[in-house]
Amino acid sequence: MTEIEQEIDSNEWKEFLKKHWNMLVYWIIAAISAIIGGFLVYLWFVGDAQSTNMVPITLGQWTMGHMVTFILHLLFWEIVIIGIPVAIAAIVGWLWWKKIPEEERKEYHFFGKRSRTQNGGGGISFLFFIAFCIKVYIDGNWNLAFASWTLNYVVDSMITILAYSAIIFGIPAIIIGLVWLSREIKKEQ
Repeated sequence: MTEIEQEIDSNEWKEFLKKHWNMLVYWIIAAISAIIGGFLVYLWFVGDAQSTNMVPITLGQWTMGHMVTFILHLLFWEIVIIGIPVAIAAIVGWLWWKKIPEEERKEYHFFGKRSRTQNGGGGISFLFFIAFCIKVYIDGNWNLAFASWTLNYVVDSMITILAYSAIIFGIPAIIIGLVWLSREIKKEQ
């Protein structure tokens, strides 16, 4: 981006903030409240989970069942107590943005062209976690404490998951690649 474009962008922001500084204050307060609230809900849930014996106090006594139950309950309470109000605030913000006259909205170009590059890998990690949970369940170690697991068991499980993933995703990828390659070769002939 050139210096002129950067100056125009900063002028747009300045103009927008001059006209709507009160909404900026509300959004800052809402964001800080959501962050603090999420942290407090987390602390409340951790203490509550231990005092109600949902999970053992000692981490080595946790099982895969404890961990999955803990994560699912924590997500539920975070969504109910923090996520729903944040979603309502986002809807209110969108409605506020739509109330601004269209001529004024067209003046603002806050976000330039989006880049096609993205941070990746989060979905793969989640899928491997799900595969690991399935492997632990199939092995019958779902209710076995983590402290009783050996390093060999965890490493062997990861290698097994990688091998099955390579088979499940690799074979179709090879078939698709060969079909595509044969079509490309036929096109050239």
